[in-house]
Amino acid sequence: MKIAIFGGTGFIGSAWIQHALQNGDEVVLFTRRPDQISWSDHKSVTVRGWPLDDTLEVDGVINLAGETINQRWTVAAKERILESRINTTSRIVSEIQQGRLRTGVLINGSAVGYYGNSLESTFSEEDRVLRDQTDFLGKVTDVWESEAEKVLDSGVRLVKARFGVVLGREGGAFPRMVLPYRLFAGGPIGDGKQWVSWIHIMDVVRLLDFCLRNDVAGPVNFTATEPCTMNELGKTISAALNRPHWVPLPSFVLKGLLGEMSDLILKGQKVVPRKAMDQGFSFRFPNIRGAVDQILKE
Repeated sequence: MKIAIFGGTGFIGSAWIQHALQNGDEVVLFTRRPDQISWSDHKSVTVRGWPLDDTLEVDGVINLAGETINQRWTVAAKERILESRINTTSRIVSEIQQGRLRTGVLINGSAVGYYGNSLESTFSEEDRVLRDQTDFLGKVTDVWESEAEKVLDSGVRLVKARFGVVLGREGGAFPRMVLPYRLFAGGPIGDGKQWVSWIHIMDVVRLLDFCLRNDVAGPVNFTATEPCTMNELGKTISAALNRPHWVPLPSFVLKGLLGEMSDLILKGQKVVPRKAMDQGFSFRFPNIRGAVDQILKE
């Protein structure tokens, strides 16, 4: 297959490119800085700038582009987070509608933040929520997905990839989660009861590939089959590293350090990948113990 990817230099995108090349696929990587990309010397990766100046035909398009949410959510940061997602998605849809980017499927990144926060409810792709108007990430995912849905008018299959917390050795939140435990200072965050809808990076790239090659459409939760609580995650890391789980990080301290962004850690949602399971996708890492052991020990 020949796949175009936007946002391919980040944690998930880089891992997916590695996976695609191992499968023998051809990758077209779009970036604002094509001269700074290490993939440019790989014969199966074509690095291109944006916008398109000719017609490109591919089997699929993956859009993972967007400003990182792992920063303090100032007014300016919120604008960048929202606009970076909307603007890139809008340009991709426009190029498809005008026939310059020809594809049969668009996988557009989103997040489980779509479902809002909960302690008791379990969400799958069929669920809609009454959104709290103060829920910034929920509003971002609403607008982001609505922009991507415009591609449906062109007869393109759309997958809305709602990512949970992606765990891996090379990036994302996991290395920062592990650091306090390496320093013998790990422990409960907040009350520890908040749900973490996580997924191993290997299952992320495999599920992206699955969605490209199979007749999957609409929202797809990129989460493991067994969500865990923050306390369970911490204790699993503690056991894997043979370190104590004992130094609490109170909610008010985290809020003081991170501001509104602390909601990502202190609040959670229990999300399950119903559509992936129904479609026959097999997770290599369904539970948190196996995922953490693989990342930290192998």
